[in-house]
Amino acid sequence: MAEKGKSFIPPKGKRPKFSFYWIYAILAIVFIAIQYFNYSNPVKEISWTRLEEILNRQDIEKIVIVNKEKAEIYIKKEKLSSDTAYKEFSKRSFGTSSSANSPQFYYQVGSEDIFHGLLKDTRDSTVARMKRDSVPALQIVEFQKQYPYPPSTDTQKDVFGDIFGYLLPILLLVGAWFLIMRFMSKGGGGGGQIFNIGKSKAQLFDKDTSVSITFNDVAGLEEAKVEIMEIVDFLKNPSKYTNLGGKIPKGALLVGPPGTGKTLLAKAVAGEAKVPFFSISGSDFVEMFVGVGASRVRDLFRQAKEKAPCIIFIDEIDAIGRARGRNAITGANDERENTLNQLLTEMDGFGTNAGVIILAATNRADILDRALMRAGRFDRQINVELPDLEERKAIFKVHLKPLKLDPGLDVDFLAKQTPGFSGADIANVCNESALIAARKNKIIIEKQDFLDAIDRIIGGLEKRNKIISVHEKKVIAYHESGHATTSWLLEYAHPLVKVTIVPRGKALGAAWYLPEERQITTYEQMFDEITSAMGGRASEEIIFGKVSTGALNDLEKVSKQAYAMVVYFGLNKEIGNISFYDSSGQNEYAFQKPYSEKTAETIDQEVRKIVEAAYLRAKDLLTENREKLEKLASLLLEREVIFREDLEEIFGKRPWDKEEEKLPLPTLLT
Repeated sequence: MAEKGKSFIPPKGKRPKFSFYWIYAILAIVFIAIQYFNYSNPVKEISWTRLEEILNRQDIEKIVIVNKEKAEIYIKKEKLSSDTAYKEFSKRSFGTSSSANSPQFYYQVGSEDIFHGLLKDTRDSTVARMKRDSVPALQIVEFQKQYPYPPSTDTQKDVFGDIFGYLLPILLLVGAWFLIMRFMSKGGGGGGQIFNIGKSKAQLFDKDTSVSITFNDVAGLEEAKVEIMEIVDFLKNPSKYTNLGGKIPKGALLVGPPGTGKTLLAKAVAGEAKVPFFSISGSDFVEMFVGVGASRVRDLFRQAKEKAPCIIFIDEIDAIGRARGRNAITGANDERENTLNQLLTEMDGFGTNAGVIILAATNRADILDRALMRAGRFDRQINVELPDLEERKAIFKVHLKPLKLDPGLDVDFLAKQTPGFSGADIANVCNESALIAARKNKIIIEKQDFLDAIDRIIGGLEKRNKIISVHEKKVIAYHESGHATTSWLLEYAHPLVKVTIVPRGKALGAAWYLPEERQITTYEQMFDEITSAMGGRASEEIIFGKVSTGALNDLEKVSKQAYAMVVYFGLNKEIGNISFYDSSGQNEYAFQKPYSEKTAETIDQEVRKIVEAAYLRAKDLLTENREKLEKLASLLLEREVIFREDLEEIFGKRPWDKEEEKLPLPTLLT
C-alpha cells in the first residue's frame, strides 16, 4: 500500500504506451463539447405571422440579415424581462451567451429584396392604421424611428457547422482509409505512403541544410571545374552575362567512368552556388504504379520553379534516360518511357523553366536518348575522365591530409604507381594503407603500406594458407616468369614492377606492370602486349611440354584485344580500313551483326592468325632465353615475390627505357 502523501508511480516497464488513438479520442470529445455548447439552447425559428405581430407591438430592437439567408431578430431588453411572452429567454442555459449579445428568433429569408418589401409594407400599413385611429403624430414619428427598417446585414461563417455538416463524413472515410493503409504498410505492403506516391523524392539543400563541400575539395578535374564553375558564377552574378545578351546553358551532363568524381563535383556545385539544390537519383522516378514517374517529374519541376533560381541534380540519369523504342518486349508504352517523355517536356517544352538549371551524371552516355542530349536540354556534355599523372598527385594530396604519414613519403611515387586509378580508387588506397599500418601497430603510414594497399585493391587479399601442391606452385612460377620475360624483352610491352606467386583473390599468381599513359596506340604496341600476355602459356609448353587452365584470364584479354584490332580499329589488312564499332549504341539489342557471314569468317580467321602469331613469337623469345627464364623461375620459387631490380640483374637493363622527347599531340584526336 502506498505511503500517505506520496503518489503511486507505476513501474517503468508497466507504464501505458503512447498511442495516436488517444489524440483521436481527445479531438472527438472536443468536437462533441463544442457542439453541445453551441446547440444547448439554439435560436428559435419564427413565422412571418408572429414576426409581424412583434413588429406591430414595437418589441424588436434590431433585425440583422446574415449571409442573405436568415434574419436574426433581437428583442428589446426591457421586453425580455417584463413581457411574459418571452419568459423562455429570461434565463439562458449553461454555456450560452447572454441575451444582450445573441438573437432570440430567426426568420428564414427566401429573398432579401422580398423580405425588405415585407418589412416596408408592414411599416406603411401600421402607419396608415395609426393615422386612421387618430394616433398623435409624435407617436407615429417615434414608431417610425424605432421600426427596424432597413435591417442591417452581416456575413458570418459557421465553421463548426460546416465541418460537421459537410466534411465529417469525408473525414471519417479518409480516416478509415488511412488506418487500412497503415495496417497494410505494417505488413510490408508500403500502403502507408499511398498519398505521397506521386510526390518527388528529391532531397533539397538550401541555406538551412547547406553542403560543406567546395571546389577546393575536388582535385584533378580542372577542365570540368572550369565549365561547371561558369554555371555557378552565372547564378551568383547573372547580370555579368545577361548584359551582353548571353544565356546560361539550361543543362550540363557529366559523363565519365565510375569513381571519377561526377557526384562529388555536383556536391561541390551545391556547396558553392548558394542557391536551392535538388538532388535525386534516376531510379527514384521508377515505380511499379503506372504514371507515378511522370507525376514525380512534374512535382520536382514544380518545386524547382517555386524556388528558382535553383539547380536540379539527377544522378544516374540513364535509369530513365535510355533511348526510347529499344525494348522490343514491352514496346514503347512502358512506364520508363512515359517518365522520360515528361522529363523532356519539363526540360524544354512549351512551358518555361527560367532559372532552373539541370545537372545530370551518367557513365553510359551512349545509351541515352537523342532528344535528351540535344542543345536546349543538355547544352553541355562535360567529360570527367580518369585522372592523369598530375591529377593523381592532386587527388592524393587531398586524401593524404588527414593521415599521419612518414615525412619521407613521395607523393609523385604514389601517383606513378597508380595508373588507371580513379579518384575513388585513390581514396580507397589511402584508407587501406591506414588500415594496413594500424594492423601492423605502426604510428605512421609508410611507403610499403601504400604498396600493400595497391596490391590489395588490384589483386585482392593475400591467401598464404591456400593449399597448393609443389608441382602446381612450380607451374605458376614458370607461368609468371614467362610473362615477366616476354614483357622485359619486348619494346612496347608495359614495364614490369613486380611478380608474385602468392595467391590473391581468385588468382594463383600475378605480375604488376606500369602501363605507359598514351592517347593513341599502334599495331606494334598492341601486338607486343598480346605477345606478353601469351608468354605465360608459352612458358608452360616449353618447360613442361603441356599447357594448363591457368591462362584463362590471359586468353580472354588477348581474344578481346585481337578482335578489337580487326573489327574496331581497322588494324588488319584483310578487313581493311573498316570499323564496325557502333558509338551510338543503336545495334545493342540487334540480333544480327553489321557484316555478312563471309566477313565474319574472315574476322575469325584474322583474329586467330594474330593470336597464334603472338604465341609463336612468345615461344621463340622464351626458347632463346630459356636459361634466364629458368633462373628467374627459381628465384621466384625461392622468394615468392621478385621486383624490377631482380630482372635487371638477370636480363640487364631494357634498352628502351630512355627518356623520350614528348611531341605535342594534335588538337583533336578521335
